[in-house]
Amino acid sequence: MSESGSDATGALDAVAARLLDASVLERLGVAAASTALALVIGLVIAALAGYDPIRFAGQLVVGAFGNERAIARTLRGTTLFVLTGVAVAVAFRAGVFNIGVQGQFVVGGFSTAVAIIWLGGFVPEGTVGGIVLIVFGTLAGVVAGGLYGALPGMMKAYGDANEIITTIMLNFIATGFVGYLVAGPFGDPEATATRTRRLPESVELPRFVFGDPNLSIVGILLMLGVIAVVTVIMTRTQFGYDMVTSGYQDTAATYSGVDAKRMVISTMALSGMIAGLTGALFVIMIQGYYTDPSGIGNYGFDAIAVSLLAANNPLGVLPAGLLFGGLESAGSYVQINSDVPVQLIDGIVGLVVLFVAVPELFRMIALRTGLGGDAE
Repeated sequence: MSESGSDATGALDAVAARLLDASVLERLGVAAASTALALVIGLVIAALAGYDPIRFAGQLVVGAFGNERAIARTLRGTTLFVLTGVAVAVAFRAGVFNIGVQGQFVVGGFSTAVAIIWLGGFVPEGTVGGIVLIVFGTLAGVVAGGLYGALPGMMKAYGDANEIITTIMLNFIATGFVGYLVAGPFGDPEATATRTRRLPESVELPRFVFGDPNLSIVGILLMLGVIAVVTVIMTRTQFGYDMVTSGYQDTAATYSGVDAKRMVISTMALSGMIAGLTGALFVIMIQGYYTDPSGIGNYGFDAIAVSLLAANNPLGVLPAGLLFGGLESAGSYVQINSDVPVQLIDGIVGLVVLFVAVPELFRMIALRTGLGGDAE
């Protein structure tokens, strides 16, 4: 190997070793600095495009937190980003690359809508009936998301299939097949848009303090509860320890008596269950029906960046999700109230994803490949 090649390899080893030795706080610091740098570059691009960067920055803040409506819009997006981010973090922390949270989110949401609409014909109207439908529909979404997540886990465990490839392909399968079902057998023939029939009126969650019809205190509490439960599972239980060990050191896990294959499937199933729960909340709290999944947003894909921004820490997902929820809310505001193209917001989000993902993904690759192990 040439001297320049040796120097490059040594530099990669040194960077990898430093990232591998970084504490959670240091990784969060890197993510925060990357985010700040991405935002600064976004403002510079806005200035070069002929827009006032100070005014643009002010519009971002106002669009995210300027009034009660903006705050409610931000919290609504935050709830979805945090829950899907936790779903990704569960798998990533266990060394499994679940890129299929979007598909699990779609399957969970569709299953919730179909289950509630079907059971609605057998349950009496009123508050009690509405609670029964909400619980039943949510369970249907959780189970469907978990099964759809377990599928690539089984292919990885027993067929040695690459979970990145299988989960990506399952995203397309979920979107295409659910889209067909919504447009066909489960569609509402009386609706002008492609969607299922509406959920019964009794299926309604109590609103948040701002009175936004698409934001419920139940959704906020559910988000916080999932963070707390997943954090306890990952850090305080034998199951969580076995998950992490099986993902990164399957040989050591097997030697200690842990069924590594079963734990991979369990990890993917748990991740899918959280994604399915998010889909259920999306249907019940926001939509009130289910529409063509190609137009519901990329929460499952953006969740990858949310998780990486939080260093795959369930607690860190909360501020990361708040950032993405704020950017989404700000984008809606800027699109309506400014001549700044919304694509600029998308570009800033893309920069955040890029700047945050690169160091964390490099760290994860080094952890799995042994890069940086020989660095001093």
